[in-house]
Amino acid sequence: MKILIIEDDKNILSLLLRSLSEDGHVIQSATNGDDGEYMADVNSYDVIILDWMLPQKSGLDVLVSLRKKNNKTPIIMLTAKSDIDDKIKGLKYGADDYLGKPFSLKELEARLEALYRRDARGGLDTIKSKDLTINFESKKISKNGLDISLTAKEFDLLAFLVKYNDKMVSKNMIEQELWSQEEFLSSNVIQVTIYNLRKKIGKDYIQSFRGLGYQFVF
Repeated sequence: MKILIIEDDKNILSLLLRSLSEDGHVIQSATNGDDGEYMADVNSYDVIILDWMLPQKSGLDVLVSLRKKNNKTPIIMLTAKSDIDDKIKGLKYGADDYLGKPFSLKELEARLEALYRRDARGGLDTIKSKDLTINFESKKISKNGLDISLTAKEFDLLAFLVKYNDKMVSKNMIEQELWSQEEFLSSNVIQVTIYNLRKKIGKDYIQSFRGLGYQFVF
């Protein structure tokens, strides 16, 4: 996943950056509402982690502004507020989930995965395409009823291609989504992963556009 964290608490931000990066996610961050909203406007993310109390512009104001601009990126709000009315307000104005501080990193990760799966699958647990069945909940796929073993990166890449519904995704988009710059430099990791994925599920499911990108064909 490519995740934007908008959080002004340095300790919490440092913890999230380290933990989520170690889990293989691509992370960008901002420490105030104005910068966070700008980054959400100009970049594409799978999920946004948004703190409620922020300098310059509150998390709630950022949330409202993004939804008014039709930014549909799933947003999970972090809040120290215990008042149920505040939590309801956040959901009412467009938050997809909320988590109270202090929170468990394992719970946050589970909620992030749930939001990502829901967004990628269009609300469905399972998607079928020709003889291929993709289960986003279990992260398993099968072809003609036979299970296919994918690595974590192969499944994430497949889910990313499926998410764009018959649209081409560029190599740059894939790089930013699934690999950090350090991992990707001087590497043909995308081409190798695509090659292995096509070998396992079939060439007909992934169309290549020379020098441009790839597209999942339903």
